[in-house]
Amino acid sequence: MPELPEVETVRRGLAPAMEGARFAKVEVHRGDLRWPLPKDFAKRLEGNTVTGLGRRAKYLLADLSSGDVLLMHLGMSGSFHVFYEKGHHAGGGAAGNYYHERSQHVTHDHVVFHMSSGAIVTFNDPRRFGSMKIVAREKLDAEPLLNRLGPEPLGNEFDAAMLARACKGKKTSLKAALSDQRVVAGLGNIYVCEALYRARLSPKRQASTIATRSGAPNDRAERLVEGIKAVLHDAIKAGGSSLRDHKRTDGELGMFQHNFRVYDREGQKCRTPGCGGTVKRIVQNGRSTFFCPSCQK
Repeated sequence: MPELPEVETVRRGLAPAMEGARFAKVEVHRGDLRWPLPKDFAKRLEGNTVTGLGRRAKYLLADLSSGDVLLMHLGMSGSFHVFYEKGHHAGGGAAGNYYHERSQHVTHDHVVFHMSSGAIVTFNDPRRFGSMKIVAREKLDAEPLLNRLGPEPLGNEFDAAMLARACKGKKTSLKAALSDQRVVAGLGNIYVCEALYRARLSPKRQASTIATRSGAPNDRAERLVEGIKAVLHDAIKAGGSSLRDHKRTDGELGMFQHNFRVYDREGQKCRTPGCGGTVKRIVQNGRSTFFCPSCQK
C-alpha cells in the first residue's frame, strides 16, 4: 500500500492539472470502490473548481468551490494518471512532465475527471481497495477516516517531544508504535524500517525507551525524528518507492527502492560503514521487518 512519500508524489503530479481547474465532466464507471460512491457523486463535483489539493497522511484532499472536500485514498493498487487533450498541455505551453497519450486499456479506470485545464485525470484501481468520499469542509475534523490520525511527520509541530509523549509507557515495540497511525500519520512498513535503521534503533526495542519516565524525549527520540524526516524527504525527492503498484501520475515509476538500506535486503551486508553486519528479516504483527542486528540496538 502506498505510504506518505508515494501519496505526496501523486499530489504533486495532480496539482498542475487540477488546482484552479473546474470539473467539466466526471465519468463514474462503477458505483463502488472499497465502499459505494455517493449516488450523486458526479453531480456534486461537476461545475466545481478545485481551490486547493492537499494531503493528510495517506489521503488526498481536494478543496472544492462548493465548500466540500473530495477525500481520496489510493488503497493497495490505485493510481492516478494525467493525460492532456490535443492542444492542451501542463502550464499552457510545451508538453509538461505529466503529458502522455491516454492508453486504450481502460478496464480499471473506474473514475475519470475531465478538467477545464484540458487534463483528463483517471483513477485506475484493479483491486478496488481505493476510496473516494465527499465531505463538507466544516465536518472534516469529525470525519472518521481522519479524526484519529496522529501528527504529520513532516509538519513543523512534529518533534522529539511530541513523539516521546506518544510513546510514553508503551510496551509495544518501536516498529509497532511507529506503524500506528494514531502515533504518527502516514508511515508504513517500508519507511518505518528505513527510519529505524537511520536512527540506529532496533525495531524490537520497547517504544517507551525513547522517553524518560516523565515523558520527556531522550537522545533516541531525537535520532528517530531526524531519521523519519530524512527518509521521507529523500523518498519524496525520488518519487516514492515502486515495488508492485505505485506509479507517478506521468506513468513513471518511483525510484527510492534503489536506495533502500535495509528494507527487502535480507541476507545482504549492512550499508553502515565499518559495521560488517548482515540485514535480517523478522515478522512483527504479521509484517516483515528488516534491520541490522549489529548496529541497530
